Amino acid sequence: MAHQQAIDFLQSHHFEQLEDLASFLSIPSISALNQHKPDIQAAADWLRTRLTQAGFSNARLDHTAGNPVVVAEGPYHPDRATVLIYGHYDVQPVDPLDKWHHPPFTPTVIDGILYSRGSSDDKGQVYMQLVAGEAWMKTVGDTPVNMKFLFEGEEEIGSVHLNDYIRSHKESLHADFAVISDTPMFAPGAPAICYGLRGLAALEITVSGPFQDLHSGVFGGSIMNPAHALAKLITSLHTADGTVAVAGFYDGVDQLSAKERAALNSLPFDSEEFRRSTGSPDLFGEPGYTPLEHVWTRPTIEVNGMWSGFIGEGRKTIVPATAHAKITCRLVPHQDPDHVLHVVAEHLKDHCPPGVTLEVTLGEGAPGTLTPLDHPSVTSAEKAIREVYEQPAAYIRMGGSIPVVVTLQEELNMPTLLLGFALPDENFHAPNEHFHLDNFFKGSETVAALWDYLGSRNPLEFRT
Repeated sequence: MAHQQAIDFLQSHHFEQLEDLASFLSIPSISALNQHKPDIQAAADWLRTRLTQAGFSNARLDHTAGNPVVVAEGPYHPDRATVLIYGHYDVQPVDPLDKWHHPPFTPTVIDGILYSRGSSDDKGQVYMQLVAGEAWMKTVGDTPVNMKFLFEGEEEIGSVHLNDYIRSHKESLHADFAVISDTPMFAPGAPAICYGLRGLAALEITVSGPFQDLHSGVFGGSIMNPAHALAKLITSLHTADGTVAVAGFYDGVDQLSAKERAALNSLPFDSEEFRRSTGSPDLFGEPGYTPLEHVWTRPTIEVNGMWSGFIGEGRKTIVPATAHAKITCRLVPHQDPDHVLHVVAEHLKDHCPPGVTLEVTLGEGAPGTLTPLDHPSVTSAEKAIREVYEQPAAYIRMGGSIPVVVTLQEELNMPTLLLGFALPDENFHAPNEHFHLDNFFKGSETVAALWDYLGSRNPLEFRT
């Protein structure tokens, strides 16, 4: 197929790509720290310039109330599918600095591994997408699909202004689907297509009893202790075997198809190694499901924090006035976050012990997302992976959330292909972040081939 020219171009420019990527990584574009605002601007300018050099001549910066968004488009053909490529150019802070083996913004290659903050999350993968497009522009002068780039500078601080930007630029961002390379492979040598993410729903509860902390010798046993009441409420959320006991919580939850379950069970996953990695004495979870299914495909209710009374050194014999807990629910596709928050709140109110009052504060909610395994972007990615890596793709889900995927789904009615090439242990957000260069090079080749496989399909396939 035509993509061999693009792949040959990529393979003959490894040295230039490494030099270029090192210059990008050397910019300390830390979005969480105000003193790095000039570096954020420098990274955005670097991307705009580099996109222009790659052949995307309309690359530009769109300003937001926060950090700029870098956007670009390639040649447009109405008879081709359109893809939106998303990534982020901001990075995490580097603390603790003394744990780094090399300066975090001095990119260093050792034994085929590139060490630098942002190397795998997400500058390395953003640049991988850029050079995959460049390879087509430099060899063919065109791309097999219409390409739009959207790179933001606030992902590491919650994409504060991205939703507003997307809502106000729906027409210019319109595409048939999105591709994001900000996820890991399943394991070394196991490139993965991530087709599902869990959503999130959050709430906080406060249990109140006496008007102030009271002496436990004078009042203990005569009034309900709010800490005891909170413990009862938390216990009521699950049955003894780990199943959620909230009526209506599982509404909308789909059972795994035979194809999905077979795909998950075929992955090289070691439950005992997983347990050891947690430091827990044993695994625990809803009966009838494997640990992978627990964290990828089942909804959960988790207590993230609870506090009450005196927790300092020594002893203070009181009945505390209040008790508090923060709770989040991980949701799977087709669960309604508002419904989940409602039924959990009602459950807590119904199970509140006498003698105390309960206040439930509902927080944010976002649904899970799912891209069908037969979507043409998924099947095309499988072909590209098989060609470059000479093995089939691992089909995975992820237990966490990527907010922009929800926004693209809700605001633009756009499915997302998550196709990342970092490894799970490459220290994202930690000292000594790194990226295996073999996966960077093969990843760019896979993406270049992906555009060709997508371009060979009828664009109407993406719109049904």
